Amino acid sequence: MSRGPKGEDQGERVPLAHRVPDLGALELLLAVARHGSLGRAARELGITQPAASSRIRSMERQLGVALVDRSPRGSRLTDAGALVTDWARRVVEAAEAFDVGTQALRGRRDSRLRVAASMTIAEYLLPGWLIALRSQRPGTAVSLLAGNSATVAQQLLAGDADLGFVEGLSVPEGLDGAVIGQDRLLVVVAPGHPWARRKRPLTAGELASEPLILREPGSGTRQVLDSALTGHGGLAEPLLELASTTAVKAAAVSGAGPAVLSELAVTEEVAARRLTEVPVEGVSMDRSLRAVWPSSHRPTGPARELLSLTQG
Repeated sequence: MSRGPKGEDQGERVPLAHRVPDLGALELLLAVARHGSLGRAARELGITQPAASSRIRSMERQLGVALVDRSPRGSRLTDAGALVTDWARRVVEAAEAFDVGTQALRGRRDSRLRVAASMTIAEYLLPGWLIALRSQRPGTAVSLLAGNSATVAQQLLAGDADLGFVEGLSVPEGLDGAVIGQDRLLVVVAPGHPWARRKRPLTAGELASEPLILREPGSGTRQVLDSALTGHGGLAEPLLELASTTAVKAAAVSGAGPAVLSELAVTEEVAARRLTEVPVEGVSMDRSLRAVWPSSHRPTGPARELLSLTQG
């Protein structure tokens, strides 16, 4: 097979990046053309004159032609240099258009943030984080989808959310995540319920056998409770099964029956004695709160800033 002047096999294409000077070199050549001086061109670009001279020489070696004649009176483009400069101007203008376009894309991305959060986080933690984010990014429009942890995972995997928050036992499949806080589930009843007057904690078996007011399957609260009571006979048939933390709490306050809710959700009601916490022994209902995002797609832009606020 015949070979080219530099030893490449004829027909083998050398990558364009190896054959064309980089943008910095082309910008330097244009500056030399404007100023007629290598020194003034170097100052405009914020580099030293020796560095500028080295870059010009390197470009000349790469192209195989002399571009600049240097003399005590200044620097003048050769005929080849003038021609290369015309081509360089078009390349730099195209690069500037490319830069403007990518800035517009970043601006569009950074102008909105889509958040999916499970109910407890959406109601009791996210509002404070979003207020803090707004002070940093007043121009970012935030949309929030509140649902259970399974719904949050679905929204992220479908590309309908940029960042999610869940309360389950682990990171859902297909997602990466970071722990942003801790929580625990409490058994609560209205003050008139018999459990409110108990002198000793509930056993795990007693809790498992009692019909409770519960969140729906797929919620982080339900996942943690199901897991905690698996070794104690599992949950009894629910007394009520409701799709929001607020609804579960309202039913418990009304005296409908015992409920299991996040400590975050019932702090105010317990303090005001509208609900009574019932201790439980022999079972842990602690859980981690997590920020989650699609695997291998670490949050960027406003999603990254919101994530940093949750970890502050």
